Amino acid sequence: MLGLHTLGVTDIALLLPSKGEVAPHTFCRVDKNLNTGMWGPALYVCYKRAVAKANALVYEASLISRYPEEDLEAFPLPESVPVFCLPMGVTVESWPLNTKYQLPVFSTFVLTSASGDKVYGAAIQFYESFPRELLSERQSVRLGLLSVVDRRPITNRSLQVKKSICVLSHWPFFTVFQKFLTFIYRYSISGPHVLPLEKHISSFMHNVPFPSPQRPRILVQLSPYDNLLLCQPVSSPLPLSGASFLKLLQNLGPENACTLLLAVLTEHKLLLHSLRPDVLTSVSEALVSMSFPLRWICPYIPLCPLQMADVLLAPMPFIVGVHSSYFDLYDPPTDVVCVDLDTNTIFQSEDKKPLSWRSLPRKHGKTLFNTLTNLHKTLEKICTPGQEEATLEFLLTDYDQIYRRQKQLELEIQEVFLRFMSCLLRGYRTFLLPITQAPSDTTTDCSSLFNLQGFLKSRDRTQQKFYSQLTKTQMFTQFIEECSFVSDRHACLEFFDECVQKVDVEKPEEVRLIDLDETHSGEHTVFIMPPEEPQEPDGSECPALYSYETFPTLKPELFDQPQDQLRVPAKGSAPDSPAPRRTKQEIKLAQKRAQKYSAVPDMWSKCLLGHCYGLWFIYLPTFVRAESAKVRALHTAYDVLKHMENRKVVLPDEVCYRILMQLCGQYGQPVLAVRVLLEMKKAGITPNTITYGYYNKAVLESKWPSTNQGGRLRWAKLRNVLLAVAQFRQPIKRRQKSGSRPRPHSNLVRQSSWSGLSESSSHESLTGPLVKSNSLNSMKTSSDSKRTFLFLTGTSLSVGSDLDLTDTPSPAYPLRRSWDANQEGAGLEVLMSSCSLCRSCNSLVYDEEIMAGWTSDDSNLNSSCPFCCASFVPFLNAEICDLGPISPESPEFGLCCGLSTQRTAEPPRYLTPQTVSFSSHLPPHLTVRLSVPQGSSVGGAPQVTVAYLSPLVLRKELESLLENEGEAVLAQPQFLDSHSIIFWNLVWYFQRLGLPSNLLQLVRASPLVSQFTQSESSAVRVRLLWDTLTPDTDQWPPLYILWRIHRSAVLTAPCTLLPPGGVPMRSYSWRRHNHPFTLSFLEEVLRWVGMNEVHKAVTLFLDTLAKQPGSPRIQRSLYREFLFLTLAAMGKDHVAAFDKKYKAAYSRLSSTLGREELRKKRAQPPSPKAVDCRRSFHPPLEC
Repeated sequence: MLGLHTLGVTDIALLLPSKGEVAPHTFCRVDKNLNTGMWGPALYVCYKRAVAKANALVYEASLISRYPEEDLEAFPLPESVPVFCLPMGVTVESWPLNTKYQLPVFSTFVLTSASGDKVYGAAIQFYESFPRELLSERQSVRLGLLSVVDRRPITNRSLQVKKSICVLSHWPFFTVFQKFLTFIYRYSISGPHVLPLEKHISSFMHNVPFPSPQRPRILVQLSPYDNLLLCQPVSSPLPLSGASFLKLLQNLGPENACTLLLAVLTEHKLLLHSLRPDVLTSVSEALVSMSFPLRWICPYIPLCPLQMADVLLAPMPFIVGVHSSYFDLYDPPTDVVCVDLDTNTIFQSEDKKPLSWRSLPRKHGKTLFNTLTNLHKTLEKICTPGQEEATLEFLLTDYDQIYRRQKQLELEIQEVFLRFMSCLLRGYRTFLLPITQAPSDTTTDCSSLFNLQGFLKSRDRTQQKFYSQLTKTQMFTQFIEECSFVSDRHACLEFFDECVQKVDVEKPEEVRLIDLDETHSGEHTVFIMPPEEPQEPDGSECPALYSYETFPTLKPELFDQPQDQLRVPAKGSAPDSPAPRRTKQEIKLAQKRAQKYSAVPDMWSKCLLGHCYGLWFIYLPTFVRAESAKVRALHTAYDVLKHMENRKVVLPDEVCYRILMQLCGQYGQPVLAVRVLLEMKKAGITPNTITYGYYNKAVLESKWPSTNQGGRLRWAKLRNVLLAVAQFRQPIKRRQKSGSRPRPHSNLVRQSSWSGLSESSSHESLTGPLVKSNSLNSMKTSSDSKRTFLFLTGTSLSVGSDLDLTDTPSPAYPLRRSWDANQEGAGLEVLMSSCSLCRSCNSLVYDEEIMAGWTSDDSNLNSSCPFCCASFVPFLNAEICDLGPISPESPEFGLCCGLSTQRTAEPPRYLTPQTVSFSSHLPPHLTVRLSVPQGSSVGGAPQVTVAYLSPLVLRKELESLLENEGEAVLAQPQFLDSHSIIFWNLVWYFQRLGLPSNLLQLVRASPLVSQFTQSESSAVRVRLLWDTLTPDTDQWPPLYILWRIHRSAVLTAPCTLLPPGGVPMRSYSWRRHNHPFTLSFLEEVLRWVGMNEVHKAVTLFLDTLAKQPGSPRIQRSLYREFLFLTLAAMGKDHVAAFDKKYKAAYSRLSSTLGREELRKKRAQPPSPKAVDCRRSFHPPLEC
């Protein structure tokens, strides 16, 4: 006997096509002519498949039981779930006793909340026995259980009721849920069991982890015979959905799929129906996904319950899916396009022109159709039946062959529609109209946000009708608004913009738009075992006590309580605060750029520089919040942007501009936001969807200044005029006051030789102002020098060169002293250095060499040694010194050159020094006493050593920190102690670039500092040093230290030794070493350097080392020794010229000694990448 609720042929009809007859809706035509004769019209047969009926009573579905019992705050149970689980209602049916057993029917549905969040439901419908005692006499008669005449019971019929069990999730794991629900149902009808049904439900809910890159496959063993496999979802920037493009193409074919795309883009009323409820949801989700980035905002019900069928009468577009049995009860409205997924037919009203995919733009539509045709042929080959019932062996052995191949084909089909939409909307961003004036009532209208006429004119004339219909839809208007303002889809829209750029080529069909993210893929499989069965105290098995006649009502006391709270996926939303958030596309694009620039020496430093500025703009919200003059701080950030443009900094993304635009909106500065947008366009950067949205939000929601010229504005103009006049008069006053006075400091110019350098004159030259001369013989001490020491600052010509190539222009942005790290009267001083030791070759590697050795990998902490090419982790060292109470008016203050980041003409001051002993290789009878600042390295000052991070690595870590702990962590005193690596690296980079911050205030508040400091001043200043803070005293002292020792040995009075580099000598207990570097040797080296014959100085150095017994105890390269010696004797303005001289000398010596021999002796110059890093992060550090 035919089983109830199984498909069967219920109607047959004949068709005469010559008379215009077509198959009725829901009928299938057999394509075989019944008239085989030579005469007469063609005759075809058509039939209808439907479900066998039974006597039934229909009721509205309601909830019986649930788990968890209480709603979760982030995931409440929707009230309409029961009617979607049983869309045709709950039926009580009367079946003949010999009716075939009915298998459960699987269905899926999608619920959309008011906020747009989707909840995916998977349910199975099944029948179980129903007691007759619960029926009334009237109900029994209607079901055929009582005789109509004498009310005699009819015993040859059974009574069944339809029920459903369902799983709800934010993730569309429909296949997994189907297997789990099937297992639960089979468990309820079998037995008895040792464990109750509730144990298996709680085990699945709480013990099964979500697939991740570390565990991409989760194999859940439900029982010894049942298992299921969860696979990591495809990493794609496209919106998450339960779509199956495989089922879409499989059930509709290429032509109907293109036709339905046209219907969706022009917002027609679509009614999908099928006898398979699960197919309805998958195909409906694919329909609304194929039009990405346009979002269907009209009514959308993939599986519509019978009681909600009135939506088909709505006077607006909709996409609704119903069970095909709906047409047994009702006729569809005439203005609805009906799509039968079982027969692959589209039924339209005869009054309207039928839809045809040829109405799509000709070129792009033809490419779409041809590509789908080829994919449909491939789909027919690989999708074979019988793969659903997978065994454990199949899951583990054929996973790659089946699942990955279908996943790849799924993405290829989705990519075809994405490529079509990208070509369809190509160039749309050029027609967006930014808001540049005070908003009015029509500012947010689509006509004010988008140049519609310009967009239509840019399209082909033959496509005008289609584009005219498209631009009038609600989807397109919503799309323009989402592109113009901040929305929760900004990441998806940014990805679509990237796709539009990719297809802007001659052959867009060859461009890949969606790539499988295999970077985190792996073969690791996690096994989840079923819940353990309890045992008796004697070790024997417990009796099986749990058996069920019907599916039970769940009992809360039988569930295992979770150890942790149920975790619910976080809902996506647009960030309201200016906390930086890069999308996955922006991060991936930044990684590609860094990988590209790492191979180009002159671009790598600019890439690092761009990430450094990005770090500061990430910190900018915290900085602005801490400042009292917030508007001034915003203008400072704007000046930083202009300075970045002047330096041609390569920015990895638009975060710098975006954060400043967000802050402009937060603090009510719309005019500044407009200036930032203009600055962005001036730099040749087109804002993406995210940046553009925050810009429009800033100018729309902020209060604009009044355009009326009131009295305050006139007074401001008068003030500006007076200030301008005063500025013009200042040079005149200075010239009148100066008269014939000498300039406060002179510049060092080229001299012919160092031959006339005597001990007395050279000593005096280092302690007095330098005057113009052709040789160092004419250097004389000024009469007013006394205890004050002036050193080389400003711009001076390099010795032996025509001009100085350091090119260190001052930033264009002014900085207030409230955030300047070089404050006078500072109570604390922080000395920092990035010089690190390579353990492989015992060589010191310096800042620019470390930068050149970094890679583009934002997870790699290593740099490479320029001498032995070994990888090592560089370190950043910081030493905190207590300067004690000081007075700016103290006469014992010595002047020194300020920080590389100093902005004022007056240099910072030091406290009165204390004297410590210094021992060297000098004769025992000569005692050298050097002056060092109190609290230097031997005075017990705390030292901090952290990993020196690449800006790429640091940015990733900083973004991760802000994501986990929020941006408030950057202003908390615990930031220094809890995240010291990030803190000190930020301080280092901000000081290198002279960028303002409030991080130094956290140093003062740190418990580490408060334990030893006694100064009442809250100011902290930083000095960045080139050489190491903690030299190895077992090694020979470097040449520049020996030079300073020799030059200070003849000083008659104790005073602070301040070399031209501007850094006071620090106290180190150098041991006595029998090194050959005497004063005459150092003067000879400097003489050859000054005469542009560096190769002779190199030869002299190598020959001197060769005469020494044993191996030289030197950690610095020959280049570094000469560079620091030149820096100590001549000043930092000679660094760039020295690089040229040394490079020429190296090329000359390579022809005689060989490059390999020079490399072994560490005589090679720094690489071009290292030199460019030093030039980009100018000015040079102190030595």
